[in-house]
Amino acid sequence: MGNWVTREDYEWVYTDQPHADRRKEILAKYPQIKSLMGPDLSLKWIVCLMVAIQFLAFYFIKDMDWKWVLFWTYAFGSCINHSMTLAIHEISHNTAFGNNKAMWNRYFAMFANLPIGLPYSASFKRYHLDHHRYLGGDGVDVDIPTDFEGWFFCTRFRKFIWIILQPLFYAIRPLCINPKPITQLELTNVFVQLAFDVLLFWVWGVKPVVYMLAGSLLGMGIHPISGHFIAEHYMFLKGHETYSYYGCLNLLTFNVGYHNEHHDFPSIPGRRLPMVKKIAAEYYDDLPQYTSWVKVLYDFIMDDTLSPYSRVKRKLKGDVKLE
Repeated sequence: MGNWVTREDYEWVYTDQPHADRRKEILAKYPQIKSLMGPDLSLKWIVCLMVAIQFLAFYFIKDMDWKWVLFWTYAFGSCINHSMTLAIHEISHNTAFGNNKAMWNRYFAMFANLPIGLPYSASFKRYHLDHHRYLGGDGVDVDIPTDFEGWFFCTRFRKFIWIILQPLFYAIRPLCINPKPITQLELTNVFVQLAFDVLLFWVWGVKPVVYMLAGSLLGMGIHPISGHFIAEHYMFLKGHETYSYYGCLNLLTFNVGYHNEHHDFPSIPGRRLPMVKKIAAEYYDDLPQYTSWVKVLYDFIMDDTLSPYSRVKRKLKGDVKLE
């Protein structure tokens, strides 16, 4: 567990990200894919159901022994809350109400944020669109670990700790890499979330609050679903910076595993991404892909050639327009 990773820097490249060119090529060949763009009318009802399920869980959790609170936090709450973060990811692309009702999407994301416990949705939207537009962009894409992460988490044991602490690093990283002025929407998100957390504590006590917050942290740490954090863009094979996963956990994650397809067509809702792969199969079938997010986590920890530095990074050229 003390083996040191051999990589000491990012994989610097001097080419543009592949997704824009592939999108143009696919649309030229299969223009019918444009019909898949637009809002997913079922998304808002699925999100409402998930929020209702967590509210019901809060009610039952309040009277349980602590051992069962902790058990259900990891076995159930962490899955729902991680899934909810990916619902917010979907909503950030305006797939709940469409581009013409952008603010409806922003406030609906705050509603989806409630069972997570930590104000997240408004800031995520701002940084995530930069991630799409400037994938791997130095000083812009906050999905890329900092130099400290790459330098320090360089053994198997430290990589294991890094995966546990991923929620912490995702929260701190924007402040280190690409800090932005706080917006009114972000302040509203904080106020609404804190008010909800206080109300939950006042009505049903501390156990639902622990279930909610711990579920979010555990679900985004050492958890089968959190394998997608590593699987999406960490360079397991030289020259490939985005990878897809087509397994059963896509059912809980709004098809975020279809990640090449998502970066090629971010305006297509996750529910329709399998149709993109089906229509343009020759563009995706031969790309590297995963069959297990759990195996991704295991391989990342145990492979001494992989570390937080295992990311493609590029210097941006021209004007950079941030969200």
